Amino acid sequence: MSIYNLISFSGIFSLMLVAWLFSARRRIVNWRVIGWGTALQLAFAALVFLAPGSRHFFQLLNDAVIKLLAAATAGQVFVFGALGKPDTSLGFILAFQAFPVIIFFSALMGLLYYWGIMPLVIRAFAWLFARLMRVSGAESLCAASNIFVGIESMTTIRPYLRRMTRSEYCTVLAAGMATVASSMMGLYVLFLKDVIPGIAGHLISASILSAPAALVMSKIILPETEHPETLGEHVKVPPSEDAGSMDSIVSGAMAGLKLVGGVVALLIAFLGLLALADGILGWAGGRFGCALSLSGLLGKIFTPLALLIGVPPGDASFAGNLLGMRLVATEVPAYKELATAMAGGQLVHARSAVIIAYALCGFAHIASLAIFVGGTAALAPERRRDIVSVGSRALLAATLACLMTGAVAGVFCRE
Repeated sequence: MSIYNLISFSGIFSLMLVAWLFSARRRIVNWRVIGWGTALQLAFAALVFLAPGSRHFFQLLNDAVIKLLAAATAGQVFVFGALGKPDTSLGFILAFQAFPVIIFFSALMGLLYYWGIMPLVIRAFAWLFARLMRVSGAESLCAASNIFVGIESMTTIRPYLRRMTRSEYCTVLAAGMATVASSMMGLYVLFLKDVIPGIAGHLISASILSAPAALVMSKIILPETEHPETLGEHVKVPPSEDAGSMDSIVSGAMAGLKLVGGVVALLIAFLGLLALADGILGWAGGRFGCALSLSGLLGKIFTPLALLIGVPPGDASFAGNLLGMRLVATEVPAYKELATAMAGGQLVHARSAVIIAYALCGFAHIASLAIFVGGTAALAPERRRDIVSVGSRALLAATLACLMTGAVAGVFCRE
């Protein structure tokens, strides 16, 4: 074990200390959630990185995802022609070569949900979280659902939303922002498949690890002081509302199309606003003879955190910049920048790429905060004030959870 593995291990607890410093009630600490949540992450990461045959299994999983991506290109090439081909001489075009993947995976997930495969997996994770960590059934089901889907996870607990506690609201929002939907994961794999071996397996692992991490961080930042309605209960996954397999594919594809529209709108808006903020700060900095930018300032804030989770000093500044970019401009351009840097050999250490890939694997950004708070408030309008009031704490918990996932990966990464 190298010094960097030890730094990553200590970083897990240092991040929990940071969460405790921002806690609304520091005297209340749920040691069961912390203990079992941390143990689940370490146990699963050990299975991924160290268990005999695990590398072969995740390589098979990675190969399967790559083949799915190859199948996904059939539709986009038919619709967009040469523009949709990943190896086009025109270069990489995000709109034509990447975004259609989201629609494909959304349709596939809709079909798997209708067939009962996804509900079975979600139910297993929900039972594990509720049983070991003793959080409410609604929280555990939402956290488990978020491993595979996005804002749609709120519909699985819709009957309970109106009667949830503020701590539960913080947890379900944090779980949503700390994980990624399977439809978006396909896009990240497309970015990184040529530069990080087995990236699909790593990203699936990252989303699973971030679910208990979100439970840990949210319960530290906003501990439970009330009695949740579903505490100790096993909440069932609602059945699919689709009329058949074809209907599930259609509804999944339409949901994917809406997601693509949302991603496009957010990227245009937030990257434009980021450029505007950089321009204003650059002008202000020029007046005082210094270079200023929003991305640079956020990079300075996240660089120490990158060091904390085990990124070597030579790559910490780059990692901090990507983590800061994710916060204000979503994870999509951050993953794209990571892929470009890897292809250009800009990273000093191979372990840095793995840790960064894990730490970026989450919707922990301002745009997602608006989506999850707005979507949840729409389902429980009479509790809108409580939901909005915990939003910033949930974003902090999600950000720390993603960093915790990166640290856990760093403990076992031997690169």
